Amino acid sequence: MFVKITAKRQVTFPARVLAALGVKPGDRIALEEGPDGFILRARNIERARLAPLRGKLRRGEGSFDLEVFRDRPHARTLRD
Repeated sequence: MFVKITAKRQVTFPARVLAALGVKPGDRIALEEGPDGFILRARNIERARLAPLRGKLRRGEGSFDLEVFRDRPHARTLRD
């Protein structure tokens, strides 16, 4: 399957590909480089599942690294 790249370097994926990935507008797709090329992975983050973190993160005191958060052990309800 081929997709066209526009002059602005944008790509439109066929609807069936996006449906298979389970992504919708606003979601992110991760491109992971491997030995045979790139792999697409959906990176859906349901903001409602981050609600337990409210009040634990302080504005202006460093940044929040989602990848570091994912790698630490947490309750299953906080995992994606």
